[in-house]
Amino acid sequence: MANPNDNRRELIEGRPALVVIDIQASTFVHQDVRAIDHMPDYADRMAKAKVAIDAAREQGIPVIFIQEVHRPDLIDFGRELDGDEDVHCLEDHPNTAIAADQTGFLPTDIHIRKRRYSAFFGTDFEIMLRGLGVDTLLLCGGLTDVCVHYTFVDGHQHDYFCRVIEDCVAGSGEEAHEASLRAMEYLQSGARRSLDEVVAAMRSYDPAASRAHARARV
Repeated sequence: MANPNDNRRELIEGRPALVVIDIQASTFVHQDVRAIDHMPDYADRMAKAKVAIDAAREQGIPVIFIQEVHRPDLIDFGRELDGDEDVHCLEDHPNTAIAADQTGFLPTDIHIRKRRYSAFFGTDFEIMLRGLGVDTLLLCGGLTDVCVHYTFVDGHQHDYFCRVIEDCVAGSGEEAHEASLRAMEYLQSGARRSLDEVVAAMRSYDPAASRAHARARV
């Protein structure tokens, strides 16, 4: 290990937000052929995110829903169709909607629409985070190796503490999923966390203490 120091931080540093990435209706609709490959237990992993969402709501932790959308005329896809992905998440298709029944999504929730992989890119996501005074991003959703990974990296580069709930993310395949989790852990020691760990940390979270917490971005 190149860095001999123990850089593992608290699971929640300062004020957290739960970021629910691209858990959309298509996740729970049977399709013989998908526009984007999913690992075998993808839908089950997405459904588990409801446990984290409920725990966050109980503790007054902001829940931010991210939704990938694209125009039916495809002009906003850019290079996104140059790889393995086919046309997906068209904004006029019912399967593009956030999976409200499975996630408990509410009309009053913060809702960020994105046209690229990262929730930060070309959106008002960081404006919302700054307004909420967020320090720690708790990430769940999909794909581990695409939208979750790139959102994590941008959060890291914007100096947020980033944690990924590894039970509640899923990738395009098992190998890519695991590789991305390792890559995120490489950037921030202790980034990979179980659902049980995150729920326990949420239930121990003290909003009053977080307001007094001086942001330590080092």
